[in-house]
Amino acid sequence: MATCPQGHTSGDDEYCDVCGLQLAASPPPVTSSAAPAAPAGVGAGAAVESCPVCQTPRAGQFCEVCGHDYSGAAPTMAPPVSGARWEAVTAADRAYYEKVIAEGGPDADAVAFPPYCPERSFALSGEQIRIGRRSRGRDLRPEIDLTGPPEDPGVSHLHAVLLAAHDGSWTLVDPGSSNGTQVNGRPVAVNVPVRVGAGDRIHVGAWTVITIREGTP
Repeated sequence: MATCPQGHTSGDDEYCDVCGLQLAASPPPVTSSAAPAAPAGVGAGAAVESCPVCQTPRAGQFCEVCGHDYSGAAPTMAPPVSGARWEAVTAADRAYYEKVIAEGGPDADAVAFPPYCPERSFALSGEQIRIGRRSRGRDLRPEIDLTGPPEDPGVSHLHAVLLAAHDGSWTLVDPGSSNGTQVNGRPVAVNVPVRVGAGDRIHVGAWTVITIREGTP
């Protein structure tokens, strides 16, 4: 039996059964100057490992300050932030022009490669982007306007259409252009969607190339 400081007799050796006072002496508190406990598995006198990133003493698998993973596992990347700006850059492709001329055609001899054709950039925004040449009679104003100058005579007024997908990607459709469309050197079938992305090259007309790029939001 134990007796508490108030004189009560208690059957519990730690707390009085009558008044609840603690009978056993409490361990002395740890002062702020005390050394931190060594990580599990590190014996007394052993050097405490420090974080290679911020030099904080190790206390577990992950650094408490910067989150460094001591196991060496690759960090899990957050999904990319939506809103990346896609663009289509138009230019003249000499190699494609020579291929078109070599294959022949009723107007091949009348089509000349432009002596100068600066690159032009068109931002891709919205649900659909039309590629072609303006037509006042049809009231057609394509978003990627290849009217020029210089003007590629092989480009139809409505040559192709880029369609935005819900996942942020794009598909290309040729609705029936006069001279066809190619993606990365392969012909595109009429009304058959073809997925396009960064780095893909779309050829239309006699010498026009359209390169899809993903820019900064």
